[in-house]
Amino acid sequence: MSTVLQRLNSGLRKAMESDEQVILIGEDLLDPYGGAFKVTRGLSSAFPDRVLSTPISEAGIVGVATGMAMRGLKPVVEIMFGDFITLIADQLVNHATKFPWMYNDQVKVPLVIRTPMGGRRGYGPTHSQSLEKLYLGMPGLRVLAVTSLGDPETLLLEAIRADDVVLFIENKLLYSVTIKEPGALPDFEVNQLGGQALETGTMEQPASSSLTIRGAPAPTLTLAAYGYMAELAIEAAFRLAFEHEIFVEVVVLTQLAPFRLESILTSAGKTGRLLVAEEGNLTLGWGAEVIAQAAGALGPQLRQADRLAALNLPVPASVVLEQSVLPGTDALVLKVIQMTQGSQYG
Repeated sequence: MSTVLQRLNSGLRKAMESDEQVILIGEDLLDPYGGAFKVTRGLSSAFPDRVLSTPISEAGIVGVATGMAMRGLKPVVEIMFGDFITLIADQLVNHATKFPWMYNDQVKVPLVIRTPMGGRRGYGPTHSQSLEKLYLGMPGLRVLAVTSLGDPETLLLEAIRADDVVLFIENKLLYSVTIKEPGALPDFEVNQLGGQALETGTMEQPASSSLTIRGAPAPTLTLAAYGYMAELAIEAAFRLAFEHEIFVEVVVLTQLAPFRLESILTSAGKTGRLLVAEEGNLTLGWGAEVIAQAAGALGPQLRQADRLAALNLPVPASVVLEQSVLPGTDALVLKVIQMTQGSQYG
């Protein structure tokens, strides 16, 4: 049994062992520190010339990495906290994602930017945000989110092998979560939807997962989530089934952009209800776009849709206040009850 953090570390090690063009670059990556969340621990000792610790300049790091990628290297950047991806916007929006298009695909930019995202650790307003929605819909950028249901190692290896510019989201609370091997969720029927290509230079839509309570009646609502919110969605599905006899299908995505919603549409087309959950702020978020596309694709088949997300506030440092701003399992359970049994439960 291994954790998400261990699998990510293993993925980086395997990528560096198999391809000398893979370079790690970021702040405080060198041993014995090994990065703020220890994902790169041990790698600078094993590959001393290919793990580069940088000054505190996120824009500079991504700019240098973009140049490396254009000259044939495969840089993997670590941005210490996801809050700091605001500082790399110019390099991503106006440079890395544009160059293949501007030069008629005569140049490739195989660049992966890893970053820990999310709150629930009391780190306060500038180290706890989920800002990935700022980059959704950007042409030329793939946004992936790690899950414990899939294999983070495979996902990371595939991102590194591809020619894409990839923003690779790792929720902080997932680092210590154990990978859910087959049989790890005995109360659930777990299905992998889609697959991951392993051919160098290509990347198909990463696998998504669906979960339903084993032996239960047909689900009456689709609950879509990613990252750590998927963990909470699974907890909510268990409670809903065994405490309220409400059965849902949980759909967990790993690719947030480009939008590929076949698994959600298939499920919501059967259940007729869709609840989308994310840890980022509610307004103009991932969930809003998912619901818009689902409504357009399903029409009257989608009888009801709603979304659950963080309040439109900064994330507080106080643990109590943080819990009130970020959506939790209780909020998920209540929202599903309201959607399936009426507002008298509100």
